[in-house]
Amino acid sequence: MLRILDARTGEPVPAAPARRGLTRIEAHAFGPDPTALRVLLTADLLVRALELGGTPVWTSLTAPRDQPELRAAGTRLAIRPFEFSRDLASGLGEAQALHVVRRDSAETVGEGPVVAVAAVEWVPGAGGEPAGGGPAALTALLSDPSALRLALLAVPRGEPARLDPAALEEAARALARWRRAVAGWARRPSRPVPGEVRDRLRAAWEDDLDLPAVLGVLREVEGAPGIPDGARFETYAYADRLLALDLVRDLGSPG
Repeated sequence: MLRILDARTGEPVPAAPARRGLTRIEAHAFGPDPTALRVLLTADLLVRALELGGTPVWTSLTAPRDQPELRAAGTRLAIRPFEFSRDLASGLGEAQALHVVRRDSAETVGEGPVVAVAAVEWVPGAGGEPAGGGPAALTALLSDPSALRLALLAVPRGEPARLDPAALEEAARALARWRRAVAGWARRPSRPVPGEVRDRLRAAWEDDLDLPAVLGVLREVEGAPGIPDGARFETYAYADRLLALDLVRDLGSPG
């Protein structure tokens, strides 16, 4: 069962007390900036994790106004669309609402557990624009959306994420390496995800959505002796149902 740390109480709580009951994930975003995008990303990951556990989820975006720039940025980051109006969920028998919000606004939302997200700051290279977190920073970060998604997943959501060109380049290299490896492993006979590996992956994301731990499991599986390549492939494909990094993108490409 997925448990998350409620920022209101500091205590872990079930993300969906009624496992098969409808849960609403409500993202609160207040500007087209990197931190607002991280709020949407966290909400998207919660949705994916709950769905993998069999929980039906409905998502909404609460904001002072509709924000097409933020929605477009979310689409580029492989974040699934959110409904703008929360009223559409009325009468659907939802079991609980989870609020995802930037950390400094955790006390401003309605009833229900709060998932707090720390700020994102863009630190450009030498000679670039000043560091910051506004729309210009969002544009710079989205130069490689997949690398940005991986770079954000690698930082615990409660910690500030200071990203620079070097961090994005490192994430892009890691992502390219994994995609090449997955494409190569796919040519080998398929094998199931090892039970111990599956358990570790689920334990990581069900423990307060610990994405850095999920990535750590994948790094171990990448080079662990004794795991067949077909099982490596199935492991990465399974984890990507949550990560949404398009790790199988290069299947069928020349070796």
